[in-house]
Amino acid sequence: MPTTTTAWALQAAGADLTPLTFERRDPRPGEVVVRVTHCGVCHSDLHAIDAAGAGMGGLPLVPGHEFVGEVVGLGEGVTDRSVGQLVAVGNIIDSCGECAACLGGDEPYCAQFPLQTYGGHDPYDDTTTRGAYADHYVLRADFTYPLPEGLDPAGVAPLMCAGVTVWQPLSHLGVGPDTAVGVVGLGGLGHLAVKLAAALGARVTVFTTSAAKAQQARDLGATDVVVSTDEAAMATAQQTLDVVIDTVAAAHALEPYLGTLRIDGTLVVLALPGEGWHLDPMSILPRRRVMGSGSCGRPDTAAMLAFAAEHGVVADVEVLPASEVNTALTRLRANDVRFRFVIEHGR
Repeated sequence: MPTTTTAWALQAAGADLTPLTFERRDPRPGEVVVRVTHCGVCHSDLHAIDAAGAGMGGLPLVPGHEFVGEVVGLGEGVTDRSVGQLVAVGNIIDSCGECAACLGGDEPYCAQFPLQTYGGHDPYDDTTTRGAYADHYVLRADFTYPLPEGLDPAGVAPLMCAGVTVWQPLSHLGVGPDTAVGVVGLGGLGHLAVKLAAALGARVTVFTTSAAKAQQARDLGATDVVVSTDEAAMATAQQTLDVVIDTVAAAHALEPYLGTLRIDGTLVVLALPGEGWHLDPMSILPRRRVMGSGSCGRPDTAAMLAFAAEHGVVADVEVLPASEVNTALTRLRANDVRFRFVIEHGR
């Protein structure tokens, strides 16, 4: 029978999130019911809340797309998940499974667009998906990932968005002990880019506008820190790096970071500001590349979690009860977090 769940939802434009009780449907064949224990609070949640409040999305809106929970129900035919098992879930819960991207394990690039954890259109019943700021969730078992032993569930939740987003370029560009990696920005994505790149054996340089973050960056695994507003420091960093991961969402010039790349180096742009980019063509010489990247498909997500477990990599989080989600959102909007908020259900 359907599961009655309570969520924190935007129910009126400009309002705080308030409790909403609704029924999660029965699991279809191949699906599981998950009792959500921890859900990350992401900047994209703020964007979705603002858009829905401005009339560019349906209400009520239940955010939340990076979470950990316990399997409490199984749909017909599910044999590789079990009741009581802890699993992690990211921002994709289904895809067409037939296009070249899906067949290649790159579900984020599904030709029909993947089904997102919230705000997505469920083609099976014509409903809008509601996210994991809720006590329960129902999704395809194939898009759940067993929680590795020894990893803190709260710290794993942001790995399912921020973690996979930085893991994909690090993995696909072959980052390892012989690679010099730059990371622009030290927020939710940036701190995990530093941790993962360092665990891969790379030499990591962090670019930040704040000299006060230098020790934080080194504590996370960075070898070098460059204050990007210091022209002399930026000049010293020119042509020293193989890969630069740019995690900054605000509009900014790419040319200074392209200049830090060696021949055949790659600048990976992960955050896309609404203003777009304007690029001097000369900055991509000599043979420099600008690459975009989304989140991971299922094989890469599983590989990221296995690597995280092997190296003890989780997000640095501040955990708040789900009832304090509005506090988390307000503080996140003010950049008052180190480095990611996670709400805990049942507290």
